[in-house]
Amino acid sequence: MTLSEIIKTGIDPALVLLPAQMDTQAARLMLLAIGLQESRFIHRRQVRGPARGFWQFEKGGGVRGVLTHSASRDHAYGICAARGVEPVATSVYAALEFDDVLAAVFARLLMWTDGWRLPDVGDVQGGWELYIRTWRPGKPHAKTWPALYAQAVAELGGNRASMA
Repeated sequence: MTLSEIIKTGIDPALVLLPAQMDTQAARLMLLAIGLQESRFIHRRQVRGPARGFWQFEKGGGVRGVLTHSASRDHAYGICAARGVEPVATSVYAALEFDDVLAAVFARLLMWTDGWRLPDVGDVQGGWELYIRTWRPGKPHAKTWPALYAQAVAELGGNRASMA
């Protein structure tokens, strides 16, 4: 899937479902950069692993975290109702593989649970630190992050409507 397609079919519709303050240029950038880092927007099911969706959520990790964290729980339950998914880890986990809107919502909500503000656009290191703090990847690949982050910046720079 191209970045413009994931913006149009996953990220834009997801952010419409969330409070307006969650839709920022920095949030869009991190959604793209983390999605690229996790799956390249190719793999909806982790290669040799349990994670699901383009943002690669595990049932007992990110899914459960978003469903139970005080900052995200109410939003997650509301979105699950809107998407016709029971707000329990098993159901959400299964749906993430096929529902890009739900996957993007959960990715944005996971960032929302972080106690720090989103890094400024262009802060490659700050973006990496947010990713490590919130996704807690088992095998992080720091060497791929700068180029993937730059790809996300370039996509948003070429698509001004998506940055509003």
